Amino acid sequence: MKNQEKLAPSELILNDDGSIYHLALKPGQIADTIITVGDPERVMDIAKHFDTIELEVQRREFKTITGRYKNKRLTIVSTGIGTDNIDIVFNELDALVNIDFESRTIKPMHTALTFVRIGTSGAIQSEIPINSFLISEKAVGFDNLLHFYSNTDFLDIPFSEALKEHAQWSKQKSDPYVVCGDTQLIKHFSTNDFVKGITATNVGFYAPQGRKLRLELQDNNLNHKLQMFTYKQQKITNLEMETSGIYGLSMLLGHRAISLNAILANRANGTFSDSPKKAVNLLIVRTLEKLALMQ
Repeated sequence: MKNQEKLAPSELILNDDGSIYHLALKPGQIADTIITVGDPERVMDIAKHFDTIELEVQRREFKTITGRYKNKRLTIVSTGIGTDNIDIVFNELDALVNIDFESRTIKPMHTALTFVRIGTSGAIQSEIPINSFLISEKAVGFDNLLHFYSNTDFLDIPFSEALKEHAQWSKQKSDPYVVCGDTQLIKHFSTNDFVKGITATNVGFYAPQGRKLRLELQDNNLNHKLQMFTYKQQKITNLEMETSGIYGLSMLLGHRAISLNAILANRANGTFSDSPKKAVNLLIVRTLEKLALMQ
């Protein structure tokens, strides 16, 4: 789209007060560094560490707080669960800095945002400890969000093709896609506190992640297939529901992103954390300390 083209009201939807449709935020109300969480209640778990709070807005599951931690301006946004919500949140956050709401045109100068996801996840490799912290170096998207966008030549097609062959992937499911996190952010967060892995982003919590309650699964062996898969000595380490959308849209929109996971379950061992809130709170503190040191 050319910078001079005006975005129609049906495409760029604004509320009566001039805020963006779902998030109810106005330009200038977000920082350049944004922490995303799934749970709206977790926003305050992070914000309680802030020295000052300048803004608090909530609409639906989207809760936003902007403030300062050790003199660094940060925004926290709850996305809710799933890459469909990530599509809403990331497009609207990008619009707040890269679209002129008055003229409804794309700004000629691009503003790059930094996204840091603080989330929870389940490991599928037995050696990954409960309550450990994992950096997603790559995400494997079992959702189909990125397939609706063009210019996705950054996707790792050989990786996804190898996975489809290994897992005997059903043609009824969308093709997996593979996208990397930001290398500079990964380097910044790479300390002894974090392990690195490849995260599979699923389209649901139960059958898509191999959980069986009352319903039969299309593939009872899917988690085992994922556990045993290797590509160029890389293994899929954990399952969650947002990272592929975060990484994919960040790449498309010219932003950078990293996904940090508190490992609360180990699916291979059938275990779950006995102190999940403590693990998440510790990840929050570690993340804020790292962000405070980041230029």
